[in-house]
Amino acid sequence: MKQFRVEKLTSTYGEKVLFDQISFLITQGDRIGLVGVNGSGKTTLLNALSGDQPADRGEITTQNDYRIGYLAQEPNLDGHLQVMDAIYAGDQPVFQTIRSYQEALDFMAQEPENPKAANRFEKAQAAMDRDDAWTIEAQIKTILTQLHLTNLKQNVADLSGGQRKRVGLAQVLIQEPDLLILDEPTNHLDFDSIAWLEKYLSSYKGALLTVTHDRYFLDRVTNRIFELSFGKLYEYQGNYQDYVSGKALRQENEAAAEHKREKLYEKELVWMKKSARARTTKQKGREKAFADLEDSLGNVQTDQDVEVSLGQQRLGKKVIALENASLAFGDQVIFKDLSLRFGQRDRIGITGPNGVGKSSLLNVLAGRLPLTDGVLEIGETVRIGYYTQVTEEIPADKRMIEYLTDVATSVKDRDGNIISAKDLLEQFLFPSFMHGTLVRKLSGGEKRRLYLLKILLQEPNVLLLDEPTNDLDIGTLTVLENFLAKFAGTVVTVSHDRYFLDKVADYGYYLVGDGVVDRYNGQFSTYLEETVLPSAKQKPAAAEAPAKNVQSTQKQAPKKNAKRKLTYMEKREWETIEDEIADLEGQVDALNERMAANGADYQKVAELQSQLTEVSGQLDAKMDRWAELSEIVEKQG
Repeated sequence: MKQFRVEKLTSTYGEKVLFDQISFLITQGDRIGLVGVNGSGKTTLLNALSGDQPADRGEITTQNDYRIGYLAQEPNLDGHLQVMDAIYAGDQPVFQTIRSYQEALDFMAQEPENPKAANRFEKAQAAMDRDDAWTIEAQIKTILTQLHLTNLKQNVADLSGGQRKRVGLAQVLIQEPDLLILDEPTNHLDFDSIAWLEKYLSSYKGALLTVTHDRYFLDRVTNRIFELSFGKLYEYQGNYQDYVSGKALRQENEAAAEHKREKLYEKELVWMKKSARARTTKQKGREKAFADLEDSLGNVQTDQDVEVSLGQQRLGKKVIALENASLAFGDQVIFKDLSLRFGQRDRIGITGPNGVGKSSLLNVLAGRLPLTDGVLEIGETVRIGYYTQVTEEIPADKRMIEYLTDVATSVKDRDGNIISAKDLLEQFLFPSFMHGTLVRKLSGGEKRRLYLLKILLQEPNVLLLDEPTNDLDIGTLTVLENFLAKFAGTVVTVSHDRYFLDKVADYGYYLVGDGVVDRYNGQFSTYLEETVLPSAKQKPAAAEAPAKNVQSTQKQAPKKNAKRKLTYMEKREWETIEDEIADLEGQVDALNERMAANGADYQKVAELQSQLTEVSGQLDAKMDRWAELSEIVEKQG
């Protein structure tokens, strides 16, 4: 069994020690979640383990053939390449086999009579057979389809940041390395892609190490948790829920041990205050023990809770309302004839697939984007605090305290007490020695936390939050969730984070696309599983090739309640499924005809067979789905 061993790894940033002589072992089948507050060094540790930026000291030991795949927060992709070429740009041996085959094929086409070309082509074919490379392209297409990347000829330079992240994710997944390192893999993924990724990683044959703020993802994928805190690494067996209980127990034990040391110190202090003559002759050892005990006191460090207690402006009964509102950009309809009314203390979630216009709806509610048609009404007492998805540009040489005092030097809490900007920074886990720190020295997560603090400092009574969970650590998210629960105003949040939506939203709106907006009540995860992802409740499938995952997942979908009606999403699916089946049947017939016509060219037949296997799997899945939906339609009459 392959192992990845880390011994006494140390890394610093300026005067700050990120991790100090940490050691651990990763073996095949480990699925590890790495957690810690922003600025604790999580990304630095991932960079060190991947070899991108080695640590200051320490040793990493692996087998010579050990392979690591690393998805960074911003993947390093060649912008001149097309999507498919970027995928093949990996250093996995099978990719080299495919590239060698393509080069040999080109050489053969140019010089068909050249014995060297024939010999090279024959060897390349044998290598393709040996590495089972014929199926790799189909596997790549399956993964790209699951990640909603369909235009494989598009240049990487023309992709959005979210699309580049998905291309990078596809690249490391298809490489199937011994250790898969993923930094925030669920960012920019739709819910169906996240569900697929959870099942894929749950059965991954190698080892996994991931940093993510998605707590449901950690619960469903991981079997170990590493916590990076104050330079130390703590390990917990199990998933995120096991980590929460395990950490509470650890801190309780540490507090009890500290209390015991304090009591012993008080007793020994009395002895030390006695005159030297009153002590026993064996005093030297005891005096040294006392000095060691004194040094150890107060060294127990724990992550503090971010307690936010801020006042806010009075909010009247009239908050925000849309009447017969429509928004469109050319042919793209975001919503049409939408009417909604938000009241005091309402908690609303807005979510949906990428690109359907969630942020556009939030910009409309903020008054930053005009409607195509309809009316937006904002109450006279409304004071909006808008936490945008992209942090506003902060001058790199501006100091943290200046960034806040530009807004206000102080603010009142709920009880009317004055809180200074300095006190607020400390409540947000920025110790006093950091207050003069230049913004350029902060981590991305620390900048987001500072930006959030500035929004709250403005004392809003309506909060609009656009993807607030991105780049914030789990501890800060927990505090934000608790703050929002006590917030006396109205909260509207756009998010892909299922856990966050379940915690903060009482109801919400799911933007389906093509102008359709579906309202849901209660927990979003329930709506997601019952309406958007009807197969999400099934257990992760056994480990198998990615090309087969689509077919097996669809076939194992649980049967629907015979008496229930089609949901809105299922009605849309029912309207088009027969045409989709007909199209797939046509593809199968065409592939069979091409195989018959190329019977003498076995490498071409192998390529066509791979495509046929993929399309046939899709057809079988569609037929199963059609039978499932038709049964519901027949039952409901």
